[in-house]
Order: sequence, then C-alpha cells, then structure tokens
Amino acid sequence: MKGHLQQRSPNSWRLKFDVGRDPGTGKRVIRYVTFRGTKRAAQVELADAAGGNLVEPSKLTLSEYLRSWVSIAEATAVSPKTAERYRQLIERQIIPHLGATLLQKLKPTNVAAWHATLLTKGRHDGSPLTARTVGHAHRVLHKALEDAVDRELVTKNVAGRVAPPKVDAEEVAILSGEQVAMVLAALAGSPIFAHVVVLISTGMRRGELMGLQWEDVDLEQGRVRVNRAVEVTKAQGLRIKPPKTRSGKRVIALLPTAVAVLTEHRRAQLEIRMKPGIGRFRANHHVFENFDGTNPDRITYYWRHLVTTKKLPSVTLHALRHSHASALIAYDHPLSIRAPVRQDRRGGGVRYRGRSETDREQILRDWVSSPLFARQTPRRIATPATKFN
Repeated sequence: MKGHLQQRSPNSWRLKFDVGRDPGTGKRVIRYVTFRGTKRAAQVELADAAGGNLVEPSKLTLSEYLRSWVSIAEATAVSPKTAERYRQLIERQIIPHLGATLLQKLKPTNVAAWHATLLTKGRHDGSPLTARTVGHAHRVLHKALEDAVDRELVTKNVAGRVAPPKVDAEEVAILSGEQVAMVLAALAGSPIFAHVVVLISTGMRRGELMGLQWEDVDLEQGRVRVNRAVEVTKAQGLRIKPPKTRSGKRVIALLPTAVAVLTEHRRAQLEIRMKPGIGRFRANHHVFENFDGTNPDRITYYWRHLVTTKKLPSVTLHALRHSHASALIAYDHPLSIRAPVRQDRRGGGVRYRGRSETDREQILRDWVSSPLFARQTPRRIATPATKFN
C-alpha cells in the first residue's frame, strides 16, 4: 500500500492512502484522513494507515465503550467482585469526567487533566481523592484502552503515555501483643469472638474464613486447609470461589488458642444441631455459618461496631492479617506449613503507622510473647517496606 502526505495548514496534514480494491467493483479505494500534529507524527500515522493499521472512524464515546467493556470482562475474564469494583471506578471516577469524549479522540492531555481533577475535587462532595484511588481508576482505564487497541477500536493506548500519581508507602496500623489481649478480652462472648481469634492466629482473609468447612479443619493435628472463599456482590449476592491467588490454597497450622476456641465453637454448633428439626451435622457445613449466614461483609460491619462501642484500637478487620504476618515474618515463627501471607517482592510496600523501627521491633516481640504465640527467640526483623496481599 502507498500513501501521500499533504500539509493543509500549520500542524494540519491530509493523509492519502490506498486501502486496496473494492471486492465488488475491483476499483481502487482511496482514503483521506486529516491529522493534526508535527510532520514526523503525521508520517508515522501515514505509515500505520498505509500498512493497514488505521482503525475505522467511530462515534463511540468512552462511557459507551467502558460499560460494554466491563460487561464483556465480567463474562470472560474477571470475577464478579472485580467487575463490581471496576464499575464503581468507571461510574464514579472516569465517566463523570471523561465519559462524553469520543473513544478515538481521547488524548494523553485529557488523561493528565483528569488526574489533576480527581486529586483536587474527585469525590462527589468536591473533596480530593487519594493518589492510591486515582491510581486504581487509572489502571482500569489503561486496561480498558489496551483491550480497545487489541480490538482495533483505537491505534494506541493513551493512558500508557501518562504515569499515574505517585503513591507513598501504605501505612497500616497493627496490633501489639497487649492490644491483642485487650481485643480478645473485650470480644469474649460476642458473636464474632471465634472469627477474630482465627483471623488473628492464621492471617486468613475474611472471605477465606467464611469459606471454611468443618472438613477443612483438623482439630487433632491443629491444622486448617484453605480451599475456597466466599465473596459478596450486589449483582449476584453470595458465591463460593477459589482463593484470591493461585498460591491461596494452603494448609495453615493452628495455634493452641485457636484450637481451643474452635473446639468450643464446634461443640456449641453440635448442641444446636441436636434440637429437633435442625438437621444432622455434616462435614461440609461451614464453620461460621451460624453467624448471619456466611456473608463476609457482616463480620466487617460488626467489627467496626465493636471497635466503636468498646473503644478498641482503631484498626480495620483486614489489619488483623497484617498484624499476624508481621509477627510471623519478623520471628521466623514455624506456624505455617505454607506461609499464610506472602511477601511482595516487587518493591514498595506497607509501613506501620506512627512507629519508629525500634518501636516496631518491640511490638513484634510483644506479639510473639502474647497468649496467642508460643515464646521463642527472634532471629530476624522484617524490613519496614514489607508488603502483603
């Protein structure tokens, strides 16, 4: 294929190129495209067009494309929970600012201006978004545009030309050994006492916890096997799925405290099952099905309620996983047959809020000497840049 470049005005060029012959008439088909930019950029565009890489003009807007894209992704590539998060970012952070733009007219300057808007007044109330949230939205846009390139809707991914905002190392509040004891004392007798004990002592995710069935628990050997997780979405409600990562299926050794609590928890379930009309106890019954089904969100809601009403340390439920991981990694504690939390080797990572390195070492020593952990001499301390999933 041959092409010709003609300047029409400063930084405006007409691209003329042959796209082959009409299959019906056999006549040559000539295309004309207007391009704005430098001569060098116009020459590159012409080379792509003459080589058959120019996409057909389209009036498809970014909002139309993104909504279609996420529906296809949910059906073919991502989990319902991931699709739900994609939709939140698309509807709240991308479409209000870029949605009316034609997909093929989106420029890197639009993406850069979008970042600036989100960082200054990106929330619905006009307050700024964090750089981390803007980065999440950027990655969704980047992924969607990469697929648009593959589907020959656009020639390039303009989101790849603009870097997302820099994110400082994440700060995560963790529990000290003294705080662990205080939390457990405060939660004794509450509906989520057993949940919290298992979360702290195993480092499992809440969805993995709610996916546990009694056939996964070996109280005699003191082990649990993580085979599945429970997730909840607005569209599909509760569903059982594999663990989050390929290495998520694992066996975790239980602490004596957790074995004792689970033994009592099982006994209480058996007593309930003995009542007329309840039904026989089966190995595939969920370990924590007696607390509002197996909805992981309910544990989070109840945890937040107890943190407020009982004036507990202000940490998230997921922070129990980080607290557990920090103690195990710092002390080489041989509790896991496979590590319950894997270190991210890509750099960056989690830092612990309001703590110097000396303070953090003392926290970890407190953790290991707390009632949940057997005493042992520490052999190494995790670096403050350690990051967990």
